[in-house]
Amino acid sequence: MQAKATVLVYSDDANVREQVRLATGRRPAMDVPEVEFVECATLPAVLKEMDQGGVDVCVLDGEAVPAGGMGVCRQLKDEIFHCPPVLLLMGRPQDAWLATWSRADSAVTLPVDPVEFADALAALLRTRLAVGA
Repeated sequence: MQAKATVLVYSDDANVREQVRLATGRRPAMDVPEVEFVECATLPAVLKEMDQGGVDVCVLDGEAVPAGGMGVCRQLKDEIFHCPPVLLLMGRPQDAWLATWSRADSAVTLPVDPVEFADALAALLRTRLAVGA
């Protein structure tokens, strides 16, 4: 098992980024590595971090402004070869079709439910680490 997994968290709202950190803890499950967060509040910051590489999973806030996480997800999936898996935070369960449009690998609703979020993040980490990307 690798020493740490890097999770990029994008939201213009510091409270949402904090919910993600608290729901994850040191690691979302015992069979995945400890998590190191890279927090981004703007789209340019996300693109800069993704260009540098090393991100294992992206957590994107679909309610972020001015660049919403769904559009950001679609852009990343279009532009990055072997894009890391994306966990999308949605405002409403009815937005699941938009998560599909954005090509997110998984989606949960806001506010972050710690158990649901940790399970979804751990599943994406397992998938990412299994392919050795």
